[in-house]
Amino acid sequence: MLKGLGGLGGLGDMGKMMKAAQEMQQKMADLQAELDTLVVQGESGAGLVKATANAKGVLTGLSIDPSIFNADDKEVVEDLILAAIKDVQSRAQDRAKDEMGKLAESMGLPRDMNLPGL
Repeated sequence: MLKGLGGLGGLGDMGKMMKAAQEMQQKMADLQAELDTLVVQGESGAGLVKATANAKGVLTGLSIDPSIFNADDKEVVEDLILAAIKDVQSRAQDRAKDEMGKLAESMGLPRDMNLPGL
């Protein structure tokens, strides 16, 4: 019959692997949805410009202290805005990486494992 498989034991292990893969896929989908709702903030100019994004790095808000508006300082204001956006995107990337690490650990994988699809 199916010698070498120990009866159907080998197929049972395959079933466990498939179930684990499906669970991992669902957890990854849940994490993707969660990253849309996690809020991250970045800033520049000691808080004069603040940017808000979700953990996927999508900019959702920008706050500029009115004291920096001066026609002579246009380039400074632009630089502060860009710096705040870069800061929030960097923080969002770090947050997403941290959340993926938590997910990997919860599945018994190394925290720094690069999970596909995230």
